Amino acid sequence: MIEDFNTIFIRLPSVRRLNFSALSVLHTLHRRGPLRLTDLLATEQLKQPALTSLVAKLEQDGLVQRRPDPADGRASLLSLTSTGQELVRSRHTNRVTKLTGLVEQLTPEERAVLAGSIDVLHRLTALAEDTP
Repeated sequence: MIEDFNTIFIRLPSVRRLNFSALSVLHTLHRRGPLRLTDLLATEQLKQPALTSLVAKLEQDGLVQRRPDPADGRASLLSLTSTGQELVRSRHTNRVTKLTGLVEQLTPEERAVLAGSIDVLHRLTALAEDTP
């Protein structure tokens, strides 16, 4: 059920044609802020060569930027550009609009059940983010 639900939202159109891995990287950088490539590897299900290539493509597309890591001059931090931030915000707005339209089709009883589940869903999300 969760897989089917996610499929609806993963496939929402975006301004650019981006694959799931690219969207995941953008959303991770949006949520967690600037990260080293090695830290990003820990959250994404990609091998280093694939992630390096993907980040280079996102840089070329103007969605991600590198800057020196102030804690270690040999390392770089990856962050979203303003264009990357806008893309993530736009996708979020599209998802909220889509979900709002679906929720409006529920009965009052179904909406009450959904509202009662919000805290549990937040807890599940927090547990998932803390799990390697």
